[in-house]
Amino acid sequence: MNDLIVGKIGSMALINKEKTDIDLARFKRLCADLQPGIVWVSSGATEIGRLDYIKRTGGELSNGNTDESKTDYASQGQTILMRMYREYIDPKYGVRQLLVEHSHFNDEAKRGHIRGLLLRAAAQGAVPVINYNDPVSFEENRKMEIQALKTRGAGVVELVDNDETAAQIACLLNAKTLVILTGVDGIYRDPKDSNTLITEITGKSKDELIKNIDEAKLLCFGASRQGANGAGAKLEYIKAPAAAGTKVIIANAEYPLKEILAGNTPSTIISLK
Repeated sequence: MNDLIVGKIGSMALINKEKTDIDLARFKRLCADLQPGIVWVSSGATEIGRLDYIKRTGGELSNGNTDESKTDYASQGQTILMRMYREYIDPKYGVRQLLVEHSHFNDEAKRGHIRGLLLRAAAQGAVPVINYNDPVSFEENRKMEIQALKTRGAGVVELVDNDETAAQIACLLNAKTLVILTGVDGIYRDPKDSNTLITEITGKSKDELIKNIDEAKLLCFGASRQGANGAGAKLEYIKAPAAAGTKVIIANAEYPLKEILAGNTPSTIISLK
């Protein structure tokens, strides 16, 4: 276990819904807390690209909600997303982009290469910003490749979304902490009642921790947007890093990252005792 922190923010947490544009205030606040030693996984390219396309053309792509439109929006939004991170992260730090796919985590040589890159970034004064490589991802082909890998044995990493990406990065780095930023304060016993926040999910052993995570999963349903997998999926993805000793924090993106890490905000903390 090392002192590295892995964090992830979702697409909707970066968008001002009223203005249907990037939430600049939140983006600036977030970037003020990013520094070497933090590995950042950022969604947002597809939605930011979609909004940018609408602003420039007056309407959405004619190919609708398809793999092709997702690819087109993501490739347009990725340039904007990285420009924003470079603009608002402290200029004394480097910013390094890394686009990943499932194949990178199912090949030991590629895993080792990524791990080395991320470890060097911390030592060299840079903040890595990671995103799933949507611009070249074709869903049908991805499923075929995953199925082919499964026929060779268990333990296949699918990278369904950036929650799983962040969890896999935390495992790869044996990170001290994994922070998942969402639109709510954490995991609730009753998602309709804000007073039922589960502040801790713990276990004295790996088996007990996994059992308690599974019990919390039974309380979860729904997602923030179409295509998202919701709180239950987040809990499934973080099992591996939590069981390996990483402290996992699920918290609201409206709070400063520094305050979340200090334990000064509402959140759900998942860890071994």
